[in-house]
Amino acid sequence: MFTGIVEELGEITAVEPLADSARLAIRGPLVTEDAVHGASIAVNGVCLTVVETRDGIFTADVMKETLDRSSLGALKAGSRVNLERPVRLNDRLGGHLVQGHVDGVGTLISREPGERWDVVTFSLPEDLARYVVDKGSITVDGISLTVVQATNDRFSVSLIPTTLELTTLGHKGPGDPVNLEVDVVAKYVERMLGARVAP
Repeated sequence: MFTGIVEELGEITAVEPLADSARLAIRGPLVTEDAVHGASIAVNGVCLTVVETRDGIFTADVMKETLDRSSLGALKAGSRVNLERPVRLNDRLGGHLVQGHVDGVGTLISREPGERWDVVTFSLPEDLARYVVDKGSITVDGISLTVVQATNDRFSVSLIPTTLELTTLGHKGPGDPVNLEVDVVAKYVERMLGARVAP
């Protein structure tokens, strides 16, 4: 479980394609400080398992399913990535409850620079629209954000200077893919309400 508060802007140092998966090597000196084999680290919002660490770099295997259902398949050496270690039970929950399970991929449609922030609009897959509401929470590339406005096919967020400086969203442009995870609470509520009205 994560919070969507990015700890470090990392970098892909190598991508090794395998038969039905890929092995990523990712530079992240902060998140590897206490990482061991089998630990979890969120990479652009995808929970990956650490295979090994050395000199501030960790490797992780990514299965074909994850490559197909997230934007990780588009990463290459030099790509920047958002990194976060799992939340501990005694930590403050600075963002919202994030599982690291990507629900879909959106695309950055536009960004409107403001005096101190950018308003950024992303496409929204149709099957996720019902979970995204104005002033609700959404995770974009592992970043916990508040929705400014949501429609059936897009949503917008306001990015403060810290987010622009310390995450990948400060560097992405129109057409770039992003991983989306909707608020898990909304999915549970939908399931429970569906069970109540079922015949």
